[in-house]
Amino acid sequence: MKVLFAVSECIPFAKSGGLADVAGALPKELARQGMDIRVILPKYGLIDNNLKARMNKKAEYTVEVGWRKQYCGIEELAFQGVHYYFVDNEYYFMREELYGYFDDGERFAFFCKAVLDSLSHINFQPDIIHCHDWHTGMIPFLLKFECKEKKGYECIQTVFTIHNLLFQGIMPRESLKELFGLKEEYFHIDYLEFYGCINYMKGGIVAADKITTVSPTYKREIQTGAYGEKLHELLQCRSHDLEGILNGIDLELYNPERDPFLFKNYSWNDLTNKRVNKCHLQERLGLPINEKTPMIAMITRLTKQKGIDLVKHVFRELIAKDIQLIILGTGDDEYEHFFQQMEAAYPHKCKAYIGFDEGLAHEVYAGADLFLMPSQFEPCGLGQMIAMRYGAVPIVRETGGLNDTVFSFNEQSREGNGFSFSHYHAHDMLFTIERALRFYWDEACWRNIVQHAMAMNYSWAQSAEKYKQLYSELISRREIHVYK
Repeated sequence: MKVLFAVSECIPFAKSGGLADVAGALPKELARQGMDIRVILPKYGLIDNNLKARMNKKAEYTVEVGWRKQYCGIEELAFQGVHYYFVDNEYYFMREELYGYFDDGERFAFFCKAVLDSLSHINFQPDIIHCHDWHTGMIPFLLKFECKEKKGYECIQTVFTIHNLLFQGIMPRESLKELFGLKEEYFHIDYLEFYGCINYMKGGIVAADKITTVSPTYKREIQTGAYGEKLHELLQCRSHDLEGILNGIDLELYNPERDPFLFKNYSWNDLTNKRVNKCHLQERLGLPINEKTPMIAMITRLTKQKGIDLVKHVFRELIAKDIQLIILGTGDDEYEHFFQQMEAAYPHKCKAYIGFDEGLAHEVYAGADLFLMPSQFEPCGLGQMIAMRYGAVPIVRETGGLNDTVFSFNEQSREGNGFSFSHYHAHDMLFTIERALRFYWDEACWRNIVQHAMAMNYSWAQSAEKYKQLYSELISRREIHVYK
């Protein structure tokens, strides 16, 4: 099987969120399992210069973006067992950020068309193009309705993965012709039309041969009005081609036994150095050093989606308890300023690092006793899986991938790897934190919960096997169609 991943970000080249982690880890695992997997993404200006220096130019051609004819270069790099292609156009991608520009619709229209045009230049004919989120949603659409009759394109199957349905790439109606040169007939509810605009995400859902989401629970949620972001009826219509495959984490990158960022390494059967890491983190952040004080951590985007408004609502009730609270992340100004003010008001109990530091994040995972993720919705979530790997017991709301990975501790059976609550309510969250803290003070019970959490296997190997099965089904379907 030959698969081309089309994605807007991928570690270690460019990252704004969890999408980059998935695009970096899943192809590596698929390659380890014997697949010919390649990745294509924009050549952003912010890619490390050392990596750029190792790229080789593969091709140059012109991409038609509506009436415009834009330069496109393709550069390639073999890195850590995976072959990468980079779409080069400085006008579109030599910028300080990945997204958030007035012309994002044009930038990713160019990228979608460049990916399809690249197939005649890179000497790689994929069986499947696997697209991710709205930035690549028009690839399946253009392939199905505009390119399917072109030689070399007729047998390509597509998979479209929804990482977060909230962000859909909604663009003006004029984009249909101005950017894609498409006929007016595609401005229809059965194709791209979406409340008077066009919708790149909808294009992927309409046209892809298979659609996946990043957890089984999120698959069910997005087919409801509450979580479907006005696309739930379309997703219901395509439910027979919709699958939920849980993301994984890189067990080599997140390994407390060998993590170079940690002050002291440790394992699930010897947690002594976890307490050492906790004291080291307290010292680094200027908190009172006490290995017994429960430390609750959040490593997150500071947005409403992540349940930050719940934390804000009961913050003073929470901080009045015998705890220390650490927040690491960036987001909405309202929340950034709030946590900075709370740190100033409670300097011996609360520390807010507004920004992101990869090394510090690893230290926080290792030092924390509890990891809080009270998300309003969470397609998959990686933080809770990483936290468990380091023995930080998760407290989550039962939504999306959080519901699929965290199983609330049961006092009777003594089983469970964390704590959870179902209703999106601040005091339900607070009650669950209080419940977790009660068990924290029972040393034997807490060790059992921590070790159960650390024993969970959320590696990419299991997820990759499910994707391989999905790809095989598509190829079999194609062969049956060709035979007929």
